[in-house]
Amino acid sequence: MISQANGMISTSSASVNAQSPGLKTYFKTPEGRYKLHYEKTHPSGLLHYAHGKTATQVTLANLKDKPAPSTPTAPPSSFSASSGVRSAAARLLGAGNGSRALGFGGGNGGSKSLSGSSRIGSLSASSSSNSMNNTNFDGKGTYLIFNVGDAIFISDLNSQDKDPIKSIHFSNSNPVCHAFDQDAKDGHDLLIGLNSGDVYSVSLRQQLQDVGKKLVGAQHYNKDGSVNNSRCTSIAWVPGGDGAFVVSHADGSLYVYEKNKDGAGDSSFPVIKDQTQFSVAHARYSKSNPVARWHICQGSINGIAFSSDSTYLATIGRDGYLRVFDYSKEQLICGGKSYYGALLCCAWSMDGKYILTGGEDDLVQVWSMEDRKVVAWGEGHNSWVSGVAFDSYWSSPNSDGTGETVMYRFGSVGQDTRLLLWDLEMDEIVVPLRRGPPGGSPTFSTGSQSSHWDNVCPVGTLQPAPSMRDVPKLSPLVAHRVHTEPLSGLIFTQESVLTVCREGHIKIWMRPGDAENQSGNSEIVLSASSKEKPLLSGKFGGSSYRQ
Repeated sequence: MISQANGMISTSSASVNAQSPGLKTYFKTPEGRYKLHYEKTHPSGLLHYAHGKTATQVTLANLKDKPAPSTPTAPPSSFSASSGVRSAAARLLGAGNGSRALGFGGGNGGSKSLSGSSRIGSLSASSSSNSMNNTNFDGKGTYLIFNVGDAIFISDLNSQDKDPIKSIHFSNSNPVCHAFDQDAKDGHDLLIGLNSGDVYSVSLRQQLQDVGKKLVGAQHYNKDGSVNNSRCTSIAWVPGGDGAFVVSHADGSLYVYEKNKDGAGDSSFPVIKDQTQFSVAHARYSKSNPVARWHICQGSINGIAFSSDSTYLATIGRDGYLRVFDYSKEQLICGGKSYYGALLCCAWSMDGKYILTGGEDDLVQVWSMEDRKVVAWGEGHNSWVSGVAFDSYWSSPNSDGTGETVMYRFGSVGQDTRLLLWDLEMDEIVVPLRRGPPGGSPTFSTGSQSSHWDNVCPVGTLQPAPSMRDVPKLSPLVAHRVHTEPLSGLIFTQESVLTVCREGHIKIWMRPGDAENQSGNSEIVLSASSKEKPLLSGKFGGSSYRQ
């Protein structure tokens, strides 16, 4: 680990003020102040024709102890692709990562050495002067993987050094999405999807160990767009899927891959007869990879996110629809339309009860899986909502002692450069009961939604956009301008909130109490393990804090 100097905090804040005099280095919540601790960004000299054409997204990667035996290494290889990575994150960000950019998987990735004959071009990697440069380095730690223009950068989250420790540059195409499987027992744990449609899986630890100028041990899928030549839009490991992952594309299709199979396995699927209808086709041969194609919608799939138990897969599209599928049954369960325009991001609550979506209508929508419809709208952004996430580490100071989640904290970021925090307390939301006679006003009540709707919509029904007056409204607890450029994502960790703008600048905001504690410590340990996320419980009422 790289130790931090105590004085770096004030220095970082001072430099931020110098660059962005209109931005504050803290924001207030009922729990206290979130303070800007430090920043991560790409090298200052980075200028490229593709810069800004793809939005920067971040994946949080928590590498555990080095496995035994160590991950096998393949000969260094020159291979195609260009980069512009967009997570999920959380994903994370899931997403969306938003809710869950991390997945579960096992098995050896069966690394395949790649030749440099691909049409996309050659890929090179460079390491900065502070790069870890010995092969005995086990890679244990927490890292940020993010894209800017035609490059992917890797930064050590536990270091206050703004510059990345490794950069990987691509040519001819940009990466647009990526995902990390923190529980991969061996083999490949990092996925990268490209604007060209190509997909790669690699070992993050191998990349950190390597000091050469080439990415090592990569497995190549959908080479040269052989299966689908439209842009990758999102990528995710299947939680508990033993190395399975899914990739969505701009033509409305989603493909299921298995990392243990040869990436060059022949796959052919029948022509899609009706672009507007959901359909699933499976590969004809057992060795084929991808193993299945889901055609979701007409137009681009803009994001995907799995529920934490992998039961459900949520997709959001250019057509403005959220769709929720039973993943194992390959069945559409529910969904509905945005108030206006495309949906751009989505995220699950850890208990799988709610889904957040955001998009071009400037609203944050809260969907209930129990009711299969929108149960609240968050109004507060002044432009498109580009990232949403539940704060699974937050718990309110007052608990009711039942262990039930009675309040959720979530965040959203948008092209208005602002971070908004929200408290969702379902028992206090005013819910329309039903419409009265024609021309009359709807009646309202409070309490559990399930008792209020006349009927839960049948399985497989996509709801039209609801009327504004039929949906309860939420106001943000916090509204803070955190960057000078439009934002593209956010991630919650146990000690902080991470925000990222489209131009590749990342800010780490320490939670109340943690900022003071960290100022006296020599090291920051930011955990990304989903297993450490506590159950949310308790209630808390507070006024709105705006900066």
